[in-house]
Amino acid sequence: MQAVAEWRRIILVITNSRAGTATAERVDAVMERLGGRAKLSRCAGPAELDATLDLGHDTIVSAGGDGSLHALANALHRRGELGTRTVGLLPMGTGNDFARALGIPLDPVEAADTLLRGIVRPLDLLVDDTGEVTVNALHFGAGADTTREAHRWKRLLGPLSYPMGGLITGWAARGYRLHVEADGATVIGPEHHSLMVALANGANIGAGTAILDPTARADDGTINVVVSRSRGRLARVRYGLHLYRGTHRGADDVHHVHAHTVRVTGRKTLGSIDGEVKEELVGRTWRILPGVWNFLVPKEYLDG
Repeated sequence: MQAVAEWRRIILVITNSRAGTATAERVDAVMERLGGRAKLSRCAGPAELDATLDLGHDTIVSAGGDGSLHALANALHRRGELGTRTVGLLPMGTGNDFARALGIPLDPVEAADTLLRGIVRPLDLLVDDTGEVTVNALHFGAGADTTREAHRWKRLLGPLSYPMGGLITGWAARGYRLHVEADGATVIGPEHHSLMVALANGANIGAGTAILDPTARADDGTINVVVSRSRGRLARVRYGLHLYRGTHRGADDVHHVHAHTVRVTGRKTLGSIDGEVKEELVGRTWRILPGVWNFLVPKEYLDG
């Protein structure tokens, strides 16, 4: 029994087996820093991820970006194990926005040191009526269009693909007719064109190039809802600059509320969840799951 207990206390680091050479080298450096306290599992898809989780380790660490952490959170939610495991993050994606929200160093080796000194903190998640959970943020409209455009530039520009995508889509955006309800009250109706609708658990999207809500925390028990009405091109440029600085919430055409339940309906509009573009998001309802999973965070996050 003692051997089984020791095995469960070993940190299990999960990485994408299809990752490139550069990522593999960073993973090797992280594993060297963690030493005998960690075991590595390379997973290529949901079936392999499930098989890895079947091993029963208490602490699971995602070595990847927001998309990889999203996959892990959804697997744990589906298995009913969100509250029974401790989760950590080694940022190795392009955006790494949830790592930014928690103050985790973006250098994976430095993040490994932080991981070993981390404090377990119950964090929130968003869940919709299909059962899909969101770790960092989801958004509709210009933000999702930016994500799609950024994917086309990602290999060439890396994190700079997000501001490039924002420039291209922001110039052409016409607005979207959506109905957004927060705790049953209308935030914006389809009579207005929405430029962007965002539901934030963390503060950033787009590799830190957009600050949805500088006050957002993944442990405040609410959904931070930000809705921007569509204006002319010059106004959209100003909005983009304010979004970059996190100063957009004070504008007359920006609505900001805290809610426990949010519903978005209206015309089919491109969406994005944790950095992944989705075609079918309109027509869903999201609610907050406060303190539903245990996450290793830097001590500084608790002091923030």
